[in-house]
Amino acid sequence: MKSIFEKIIDREIPSDILHEDSICIAIRDIEPQAPAHILIIPKRKITRISQAEESDEKTLGHLLLTARKLAQTQNLEAGFRIVINNGSEGCLLYTSDAADDMQCV
Repeated sequence: MKSIFEKIIDREIPSDILHEDSICIAIRDIEPQAPAHILIIPKRKITRISQAEESDEKTLGHLLLTARKLAQTQNLEAGFRIVINNGSEGCLLYTSDAADDMQCV
């Protein structure tokens, strides 16, 4: 059975596409948690970041660079947050300028 993201990639579910290339698709979230809430979805399925393999390195780097490009085109260069989910029990990890200020919220 296809995931919702696979259905979006295959155009079985409509979405507001902001970016698409051979590696990923970026869409507006239909239930945004912030004024600008964009989902960047790899076309090659990576179920969880904890299960990523060395062969996923190019894709994962591409996703981050796509986020940078989208921040520019969406006028978010003053600041934005990137969240990577790793399962339903995951928490949001963030850090400030101090490397030892990692928190789970």
